[in-house]
Amino acid sequence: MRFAGDVAGTKKAVTDILQLCFEAKDWKSLNEQIVNLSKKRGQLKQAVTAMVQQAMQYIDETPDLETRIELIKTLNSVSAGKIYVEIERARLIKKLAKIKEEQGLIAEAADLMQEVAVETFGAMAKTEKIAFILEQVRLCLDRQDYVRAQILSRKISPRVFDIDSSKEKKKPKEGDNVVEEPPADIPSLLELKRIYYELMIRYYFHNNDYLEICRCYKAIYEIPSIRENPSQWIPVLRKICWYLILAPHDPMQSSLLNSTLEDKNLSEIPKFRLLLKQLVTMEVIQWTSLWNSYKDEFENEKNMLGGSLGDKAAEDLKQRIIEHNILVVSRYYSRITLKRLAELLCLTVEEAEKHLSEMVVSKALVAKIDRPMGLVCFQVAKDSNEILNSWAVNLEKLLDLVEKSCHQIHKETMVHKAALKV
Repeated sequence: MRFAGDVAGTKKAVTDILQLCFEAKDWKSLNEQIVNLSKKRGQLKQAVTAMVQQAMQYIDETPDLETRIELIKTLNSVSAGKIYVEIERARLIKKLAKIKEEQGLIAEAADLMQEVAVETFGAMAKTEKIAFILEQVRLCLDRQDYVRAQILSRKISPRVFDIDSSKEKKKPKEGDNVVEEPPADIPSLLELKRIYYELMIRYYFHNNDYLEICRCYKAIYEIPSIRENPSQWIPVLRKICWYLILAPHDPMQSSLLNSTLEDKNLSEIPKFRLLLKQLVTMEVIQWTSLWNSYKDEFENEKNMLGGSLGDKAAEDLKQRIIEHNILVVSRYYSRITLKRLAELLCLTVEEAEKHLSEMVVSKALVAKIDRPMGLVCFQVAKDSNEILNSWAVNLEKLLDLVEKSCHQIHKETMVHKAALKV
């Protein structure tokens, strides 16, 4: 049948051989038959595919873990390098990696998963591809390989989660690859979106990148299933507020801060609305009173969805409040003594100078410190062109005033002359 090219007959013969081995519970013979049948000269692709798919159904029926691993390894060796069973190979490796992870061999599981580049599989369903890559990212994070986790996460574009799957389904054209349906255990696209952003939060948390963490929580907050359930969106919105405050001041942070303040749901957690309002308002915030008001809320995050904010977060919160206060002072003062600045910030002179210097280095604001005089100047240094332009403008204004004054004097003179003649 094989030499005659009888696809249906060959497939039936192959599957029946495996079925007989399975019914006899002869696992060793089953493995041998799989290898032998795949190595037959001129073996049909369809027969190998049917054989691998048939044998995959027996994996969960194996009597013990050792037999299961042996069967998976046999199928892996048979499907290696064969494009027509690449999806089955990917699923087999995922099962083997799961077993390794359960045994505590996370590094081995991660190495196994990284061998497979599912993004090149044309016939694999999109959701299954995303789920596979997310599993690769999770294992990398578990083994604390953050560089590889970032590389793998870039294979998924966040835009893919916003595509409407109902509009996407089109009838395949002739000659197109037929995309397989994903297995039943693969989550929906919106569920995968949540998993993706939760993994990215773990990655950014390692780098203490608060703004990116905030953007990830913002994306989770936009998921319809979470928006409909207050018990889910309230903890997420709290996290958005905290990480917005912890993020360094820049245009992106300001934009997110203002858009979050406009959110109607924020009225459900008034304390956080007030906190964000304080950051938007150009007024100095007293750190001690703020910390006393929000200390309990800050520590409550440990029991909330997403876990605690981390040990470093409290120090960073104080740092952000100091930075906010320095920006407020720079808005109202062009020059101020270091002593007065330290009083406004509730810090010592040395601490105030240190924080101010850090902000100048990070280009958050422009300032010059005259240490012998103890003065801070917040004015921006102008270049020669700006100075010349300002002089030119001032001269124009002066000449306008002189012209108006001459006109008024001339007018007054004319009026008085007319009065004298009368």
